[in-house]
Amino acid sequence: MDIKTKLKQVLIEELNLEDITIEEIGDDEALFGEGLGLDSLDAVELVVVVQKHFGVEIKDMEEGRPALQSINSLAAFIEEKQK
Repeated sequence: MDIKTKLKQVLIEELNLEDITIEEIGDDEALFGEGLGLDSLDAVELVVVVQKHFGVEIKDMEEGRPALQSINSLAAFIEEKQK
């Protein structure tokens, strides 16, 4: 399973995104606001999920804000940190 598919699966499971399938989440779709509609509480959960499933820590909002834009940006962030 590639990192983007795993991210989508983990998002759906861990954030309890009911009625959404992996296929319905676009790689460039915004995770917050108009996109998936995640909110600030989801952002906190997402930071924990990324550390739990990928072993990557998002230290602060300066680092996290660009990483948490989309599946593509989050996957790139994780891949960079895992090197």
